[in-house]
Amino acid sequence: MSNWRKLYPFESHELAIEGERYHYLDEGHGPALLLVHGNPTWSFYWRRLVLALRDRYRVLVPDHIGCGLSSKPRDYEYRLARHVSNLRRLVESLDLSDVTLIGHDWGGAIGLGAAVEMPERFARLVLLNTAGFRSQRIPLRIRLCRTPVLGRLAVQGLNAFAGSALWMATEYPRRMSAEVRAGLIAPYDSWNHRRATYEFVRDIPLSPRHPSYAKLAAIESGLATLADRPTLFVWGMRDWCFTPHFLERFLEFFPSADVRRIEQAGHYVVEDAPDEVIDAVEDFLVRHPLGVATR
Repeated sequence: MSNWRKLYPFESHELAIEGERYHYLDEGHGPALLLVHGNPTWSFYWRRLVLALRDRYRVLVPDHIGCGLSSKPRDYEYRLARHVSNLRRLVESLDLSDVTLIGHDWGGAIGLGAAVEMPERFARLVLLNTAGFRSQRIPLRIRLCRTPVLGRLAVQGLNAFAGSALWMATEYPRRMSAEVRAGLIAPYDSWNHRRATYEFVRDIPLSPRHPSYAKLAAIESGLATLADRPTLFVWGMRDWCFTPHFLERFLEFFPSADVRRIEQAGHYVVEDAPDEVIDAVEDFLVRHPLGVATR
């Protein structure tokens, strides 16, 4: 069995939320960086940034309920609003302020949801291959995973979503070691442990009838309240899911944002180009210090 844990040398912390364990990392000291993962990843995805930044910053990395090392309940409201609420609980319980949000995939929408609801606590934004607004653009391969019977069998039964992402979400799958591949899918080792992976796919709101449509619309409406925050977009330009179209759409909300386009990277941009991502984030944090007007 691959020893992925050597790549994840962090102390675990937990917050109890309505009887569930909300696992998170809390590494280093200094200004707070809140790294929020998407689907089907977990805090392991951010390991390189944690190691690179914890000597100067307090790096906090939660696992959404159902993901990573958090609880994986069978009966749970795996919806955008609940994930946002959980993240808010973490920020409030740790009394975080001047937070820099770093979000990828669903973590962008969830993190932006928290920032829109508590803007006084968020100072800077870093977004990687994500969305925080309504869109009808959904790849066919993800649509297929949403089907009620076949989709559930594929995602929960065969681990088709997390497993295939090891090859389809990166431009360089053969560069990923056995330890990295094992780490990315380690928490999703059974039917029930893959429930959230499937529910995240189902929770993509494409019509006003969807339970999460109103929440995503509210986040989109609230983006204007964050437009004065220093913002950085780091984008893998070969992403087939969150394509460059999503970056251009974001720039309509944040026209003054810094942008780092990584031409050869795919959706798992941190796996494809870790050094470039770390360089971009470090440079942004230095150029936009807290408490200094930058616009």
